[in-house]
Amino acid sequence: MDVKKIALLVGALMIAAVTAVMARSLFAGSATPTAQAAAVPDNAGPEILVATKPLPVGTILEPDSFRYQPWPKDLVQQAYFVKGESDPAQLAGTVVRFAITAGQPVTQGALVRPGDRGFLAAALAPGMRAITVSVSTQTGVAGFVFPGDRIDLMLTQTIAGGGDGPPLQVTETFLRNLRVLATDQRTSGDNAEGRAEVKTFSNVTLEVTPRIAEKITVAQNAGSLTLSLRSIADNASELEAAIASGAVNVPDGSDPAAERRMMASLANAPQEGGSSFTTGGDVSRFQRSTVPARTADAPAPAPAAAPGGGAPAAPRAAGPVIRVARGNDVTEVPVGGR
Repeated sequence: MDVKKIALLVGALMIAAVTAVMARSLFAGSATPTAQAAAVPDNAGPEILVATKPLPVGTILEPDSFRYQPWPKDLVQQAYFVKGESDPAQLAGTVVRFAITAGQPVTQGALVRPGDRGFLAAALAPGMRAITVSVSTQTGVAGFVFPGDRIDLMLTQTIAGGGDGPPLQVTETFLRNLRVLATDQRTSGDNAEGRAEVKTFSNVTLEVTPRIAEKITVAQNAGSLTLSLRSIADNASELEAAIASGAVNVPDGSDPAAERRMMASLANAPQEGGSSFTTGGDVSRFQRSTVPARTADAPAPAPAAAPGGGAPAAPRAAGPVIRVARGNDVTEVPVGGR
């Protein structure tokens, strides 16, 4: 091999070595940069309470409704809840008087505490009413109903009739998804240690519409009322059933905000109509499943006066009847009567 070829080979090796060293230095210099903490501005102030989600008027605050967040020192106001100067645990159970958006500071004037004037009025949604029903330990879920829970309302009554046999015993679920506002003025279910404390109560205040308030008033005089605590997951299944039946109009398009408003509206709306019932015959074969029929020998009820003070209206037999003629006397006997 001549000298010229040897020199070219040595030069190529040197160039390759220099290129390798430069490439190694290049990749080593482009390593992932080390994260450095940003300098804290000079006007950084204390941490204050802000809303973690939109809080409309009437919302009962829960522990996950707010959190502490650093706030500029120049923008801190006396109405804010400052960390170290206020106890956020005491805010659970208070009611929002003015709407608070997500991320907005929670002010003292925007909340109403239990016992303050206007507390119950602030807890009511627009157009809603508050009504109180009497319950016992048995009919009140043994005290396991707290403000903010949702319940169904059942009416138990005895329906008398004519003929032989006992009267009809029936229980009917006539109202659903009612929000509990207070139980004997108890608005927080936590004790001094922050644990849920179960207490018995004799009165429950519910949030209802004016129409439902009238129904509850009549039901209290017709029989006894029983509370039935609802599961949190019931609203989702009822929403699917309402959409399938066409009772709820699904918004056009794919607007997530419109869908959330629809779901929240259905979840918070009291439900009436479509009631279910159970009679004594459904529980025991020795109980009735229908109203006792009135026989021919049983005295007929007094006819009701006609509207406007006129003559009493002629009584009407409910359901199909058979007319039995005995000489000049004609008696109507309901079908199925004994």
